[in-house]
Amino acid sequence: MSSYDGFARVYDTFMDNVPYSEWAGFLKTVLEEFGICGKENRQEKPLDLLEQERHEILDLGCGTGTLTEMLSEAGYDMIGVDSSEEMLEIAMEKREKSGRDILYLCQDMRNLELYGTVGAAVSVCDTLNYLLQEEEVVSVFSLVNNYLYPGGIFIFDFNTVYKYQEIIGDVTIAENREECSFIWENFYHREEEINEYDLTIFVKDKVSDTETPENLYDCYRKYQETHYQRGYTLKQMICFTEKAGLQFVKAMDADTHGEVTEQSERIYVIARECRKQKKG
Repeated sequence: MSSYDGFARVYDTFMDNVPYSEWAGFLKTVLEEFGICGKENRQEKPLDLLEQERHEILDLGCGTGTLTEMLSEAGYDMIGVDSSEEMLEIAMEKREKSGRDILYLCQDMRNLELYGTVGAAVSVCDTLNYLLQEEEVVSVFSLVNNYLYPGGIFIFDFNTVYKYQEIIGDVTIAENREECSFIWENFYHREEEINEYDLTIFVKDKVSDTETPENLYDCYRKYQETHYQRGYTLKQMICFTEKAGLQFVKAMDADTHGEVTEQSERIYVIARECRKQKKG
């Protein structure tokens, strides 16, 4: 699993073109369809503890917390889980500025451990593609299912085999900003259906002269990381959800919100917990 050690410092800079607001709006719409609402839309009567958990949301692979903050702003009680301490440090800095009541946990999703159930789990921005073995996907789905409130839902996305194989595999992407630059080299391993990408990141910093500490000059620090992601098909993901005890509800192309096609690069899946009985 990748930890985004060096990239964490510049992650938000290079992700400023990601439509987080659009994603948050989509998730909010789906959640409300299943009766999972922000505080302002809940019934006025006091909720018991179990009913309160129904409106808690797990953001699995929350990264620097941008989407977590948006869903919290929409009135949801949020739990953010990520395996990168560096990414969570930035998420907690955002929490300190916003004053929002968000719980962050540093955990590998393969060892997910919560303190109670949640009404829904969301996982977007290809988090699940970091799971390279099919057994790992089923195991993570089973853990999510275990922590879902009776009838709770799991909304996730994933990059397809088509995207890695035909769109970004063996492509090099470079970007230069005022404060940082990166080179992203993709290498697609067709037989394993795994995309390897090597990141080289340069971050501007201020360094003082050892003889005259008051004199500062620009210095670029270099970071290198290697990440691995595996592409999956919708058929595989449906199979994984069912093996984990979840009920597949529907899937859609993440870009068009229409039907999934052979050229879909990223797919949304909605699955539902279906085996627990509500207490009381």
